[in-house]
Amino acid sequence: SAVGRGPEVPFRSEAYRISAIARGKELRLTLSALDPAAATPPQDIVFRFGMSGSFRLRPAAELPRHAHLRFLTRESPPRALCFVDPRRFGSWRLGDAWQPERGPCVVSEYQAFRGNVLKNLDDRAFDKPICEVLLNQKYFNGIGNYLRAEILYRLKIPPFEKARTVLEALKDQEQERKKKDPSLTLSKKVKLRQENPDLLELCHTVPMEVIMAEKELLDPEHSDNYAAFKNWLQCYFVPGMSSLRDRSGRTIWFQGEPGPMAPKGQRPRKTPRKKSPQLKADPEAPTPKVTPRALKQRRRAAANPPKSEEKEEEKEEEADGPRKGRARRRRKATAAPALPEPEVPLSVRRSRRTSARRGKGAAPAM
Repeated sequence: SAVGRGPEVPFRSEAYRISAIARGKELRLTLSALDPAAATPPQDIVFRFGMSGSFRLRPAAELPRHAHLRFLTRESPPRALCFVDPRRFGSWRLGDAWQPERGPCVVSEYQAFRGNVLKNLDDRAFDKPICEVLLNQKYFNGIGNYLRAEILYRLKIPPFEKARTVLEALKDQEQERKKKDPSLTLSKKVKLRQENPDLLELCHTVPMEVIMAEKELLDPEHSDNYAAFKNWLQCYFVPGMSSLRDRSGRTIWFQGEPGPMAPKGQRPRKTPRKKSPQLKADPEAPTPKVTPRALKQRRRAAANPPKSEEKEEEKEEEADGPRKGRARRRRKATAAPALPEPEVPLSVRRSRRTSARRGKGAAPAM
């Protein structure tokens, strides 16, 4: 597209095939001409998706917004396989090389991934909190923000526990397991790990849960995909969980204590629980005019909202302030619950308030 930030793709062919392979957070497409006599060599493109990148197949006449790269089909009418990235954090580059600073994939190269972590625990990278190290793609290629929260939550590991402390314990457990019973069969070892998975094993199995349930959780065409994904989440942005910003500015969700390396000067925030639905106002009812005096009364009556609540909820509470304040004053003035009063028309209530203000503020007669 005209606003795409990636390089031009020099591949041209009337008919070609697209194949793909993933490694961690990268995806490599290979474009190959179908005609073996064609002089067009294959073209590799490696993609990074950022926070909002995805591929979508759409009619060519109805391209989605932010479709920065398009591959057209030969059918009639044609469709387009589009790389869509609204935030433009994603990117692509030509060639087949993976980024050199990325380690083995947590999904497709599990044993290499596990070995790469355990043999490099002397690296200074593991001096950081475990929640920050889980985003280090040199060792945890494929783990992102929501996955780290889900993994740590399932194991009840404080997010700001020192990473080396957590991972060295796995190394010791592995050695003890071999010493205790070296005769365990492979099936028994697999069963034991399934019943008591460690952090590195969950770095493999938790992403696999999402992949295996891809139709329900990730398919953009599925009408309830976001709702299904939210139901799958146990910790990330779940009501009742706490959150803190790590030293890189990313928010980590957790339950319980944050751990000894939690950033100083921050207090954990609680993700607000869903509020009960409120009744909609009558669209035909006249909106009462808010006077400066009423605004002052509202400020005095409204309680200060908790700091952990979202801005939208703060606005809702401020809007409800005058009604709640008047109700409180009414309860203080009456010793016993009064019988329900007949409803007074709005015009009468307005005239009473106006006359009361005039009488209260009238100057004495001379």
